[in-house]
Amino acid sequence: MSRLLVVLLVGLLMEAVGVVLISRGQKELKAEARFEVRALARLVKEAATNPNILGGIALEAGFFGCLLFLLSRGDVSFIWPLTALGFVVTTLSAKFLLGEQVSGLRWFGVFLIVLGAGVITYTEKNRAPRDVPSGERPAER
Repeated sequence: MSRLLVVLLVGLLMEAVGVVLISRGQKELKAEARFEVRALARLVKEAATNPNILGGIALEAGFFGCLLFLLSRGDVSFIWPLTALGFVVTTLSAKFLLGEQVSGLRWFGVFLIVLGAGVITYTEKNRAPRDVPSGERPAER
């Protein structure tokens, strides 16, 4: 279980910083108000060469790799709700890395997410071990 939580935390950090980098990169692009094929092609070319966007995409891919690992080892009903903690890490990253203002109401929402993830973790901790059919290895916990 502790190994899964370490992979989850690493993945969530990768996701949060990746989203922040993509946001920073998007704000650096010079998007035009009008929609033309030439302008769209230029925008795609700029995005494809922007270091922040490319770094963000790489980190998001790393998060996806962590998620694949986690889902191969644990129950979806346990792993997927815990990925909601990414909202917490992303909100903190946006505040401290991008300097975004986060209102009290948003922090309350973050608190509710943490509370929900805590309930999920508590139910997993108190769950009885399940029977594993022969030939299958039990999920790592």
